[in-house]
Amino acid sequence: MSSIELKSRAKINLSIDVLGKREDGYHLVEMIMQTIDLYDLIEINEKDNDQITIKSTSDEIPLDCNNLVYKAANLIKKTFNINKGVEIHIKKNIPVAAGMAGGSSNAAAVLVGLNKLWNLNLSNQQLEKIGLKLGADVPFCINGGAVLASGIGEELTPIKGLTKDVCILVCKPDLFVSTKEVYEGLDLQNIKNRPDNKFLIECLKKGNINLLATNMVNVLETVTSKMHEEIKDIEKVMLENNALGSMMSGSGPTVFGLFDKEEGALSAKGELLKKYNQVYVVRSSEKGVEVNGEFN
Repeated sequence: MSSIELKSRAKINLSIDVLGKREDGYHLVEMIMQTIDLYDLIEINEKDNDQITIKSTSDEIPLDCNNLVYKAANLIKKTFNINKGVEIHIKKNIPVAAGMAGGSSNAAAVLVGLNKLWNLNLSNQQLEKIGLKLGADVPFCINGGAVLASGIGEELTPIKGLTKDVCILVCKPDLFVSTKEVYEGLDLQNIKNRPDNKFLIECLKKGNINLLATNMVNVLETVTSKMHEEIKDIEKVMLENNALGSMMSGSGPTVFGLFDKEEGALSAKGELLKKYNQVYVVRSSEKGVEVNGEFN
C-alpha cells in the first residue's frame, strides 16, 4: 500500500487591492502573495476501499466532505475515474481561518500528492486548472514563491520575493473573521489608500525591504480592523519592536511584521505571547508544496 508525505505552506499578502466585483459575486483583485516557511504536514495513505477519510491533530477543521482536502481528493477521483480510497492525515501548524490560505494549501498538497501517488503525470499547469475549481488561492499554493495575482486571484505572475534574511513575525489573534463579510463591508467607490503594486515589485527586485515594508497596503484591513481592535494592537507591538512594517494578511485576522533583525522579531513575539497563543517567527519560502522532502 502506497503512502506519501507532503508539506503544505502558508502565505502572507504583501499587498491587496480590490478593483471591482464580477456579476458572479467574485471580486477582482490585484495582490502580492508570498509563501512562508510555516507549513502543515500531510500524509496520504492509499486504501483498498473506495472511501476518503480525513484525520487531523486539529479540532478546528471539518473532517468530512466540507474540508477542501476531501473536495480535492474527491475531484481527482471523479475526474480520473479512480476507485481507490485514501486516508489523509493533517498535522496542523498553520492557524485556521487566518487569512493565510491554510485550507487552500492543504488542498494543493493533496492534488500534488495524488498526482504522484496515482501516477497521473499531470503538469503543474493542469494541476492549477483543477485547483481553481476548489478555490482561487489553490493554484498559487501548488507552486508558491512570490507572485502578483490578478483576476479573481488565479492569474499568477511570478516575481522576486522576500529574501531569507528578512524575518517574518506572524500573529493570529483568537478571532473568527468571515471573508465574505469583509468583502461585503468594503466600499469599492471610497477606497482612499491603494497599494502601488508596480512600486512594491520594484522594491522586492532591488531588495529594498524597508521601502517595501513602509508602503504595503491591504485595502481589506480598513474593514476588519474596525470590527476587531486587536489588529491595530498587534501592529503597534510589532512596530514598537522595530518592525520595518506591519500589516494584516488576507481578510484577517492574522497580522505579520517584517524585520531586518531577528532580535526585534523575537522581542515582539515575547510581548505578543502575553496576549495571543499563535505567534511564529518564520522566513519566506521560494516554493509551495514539498513532496517526501523534495519540492514539486
